[in-house]
Amino acid sequence: MITLGRFFQYLISPLAFLWEGFYRVRRFFYTYGYLGQNVFQVPIISIGNLTFGGTGKTPFTLWLSEFYARHDLKIMILMRGYRGKLEKSSGILRGGRKLGYNPFDYGDEPLLLARRLESASIVVGRNRSENLRYYFQQEKPDVVLLDDGHQHLKLYRDLNIVLFDALMPLDRYKVAPLGYMREGFTALKAADLVVIGRADQATRENIDELKQLVKNYAPPGTVFAEIGYRPSGIYNARSAKKQSTQSLQGQKVICLAAIASPVSFYALVESLGADIIERHTFPDHHYFSAEEVQEIVATAKERDAMVLTTEKDMVKLRRVSDDDSIHYLEINVVFLDGAKETEALLLKAAKR
Repeated sequence: MITLGRFFQYLISPLAFLWEGFYRVRRFFYTYGYLGQNVFQVPIISIGNLTFGGTGKTPFTLWLSEFYARHDLKIMILMRGYRGKLEKSSGILRGGRKLGYNPFDYGDEPLLLARRLESASIVVGRNRSENLRYYFQQEKPDVVLLDDGHQHLKLYRDLNIVLFDALMPLDRYKVAPLGYMREGFTALKAADLVVIGRADQATRENIDELKQLVKNYAPPGTVFAEIGYRPSGIYNARSAKKQSTQSLQGQKVICLAAIASPVSFYALVESLGADIIERHTFPDHHYFSAEEVQEIVATAKERDAMVLTTEKDMVKLRRVSDDDSIHYLEINVVFLDGAKETEALLLKAAKR
């Protein structure tokens, strides 16, 4: 007997076939020169994925930028600036500034990177080839990072990094609308480095199954790495460190998140011993209103709790509230496997 769910899958399967076919033909045309790529005399490294967000590209881009900075290389990051006013044009942010930039202009992720990085330049705008051409002489970067770049084939890159989320169920790895993939596994033919994110929150069995699935499509010699996220402190709206993560033990917390994977954020907070009394989840890249925040803050004060959010969300929250009860959890990437191989590959790419 055919269930309603199975019948619906049969119904939308042709759409998934057409979706994947479009991306395969498009990639074929770029790979074999039927569609031209813009080539620049600077190493370009793409950080991307095959799914619709939520794989931790921003924390990994931050780690990557800091890695190259430690080797005295100047970084430029090309980002779309999703949902910012400059997405359809262009704009530049320079690292080291804690305040002054507006997330409504640039988007939330570029502001996060600008706050955390001391010397990188972050260029926003969806036409990343033209933006690189426009800003290159002005910035003269040693390495260019192409954020969310695996599908941005118009720009030639020297290294392709593809991220996966170890917590995503394997049955969701189907091309839309059947699953959560925007491009099929055949796109892994271009991968040089595969990074399995949130490996510290997944079981060994799940990680191994995901890696085996990816290895069926990735080219021989592809480097694999596993990463997790280590909390480094609790900060207020002015980016001042207020508490250590150990202080969350037994503390009442109201969590607030507008990211692609809020469940992983909640799990991280719980792993630190916090008592989460409420969870407020909003769509990814949501712009908070003052009324939304005031209501949550009022509840937190009534119940003697802390409002805890992500660093990306705090970029937007501080525009509508600077209440002392709102804090964010800062996290950093930590390698669980493949660190030496990854670093060697990155340094080799930078020497082109």
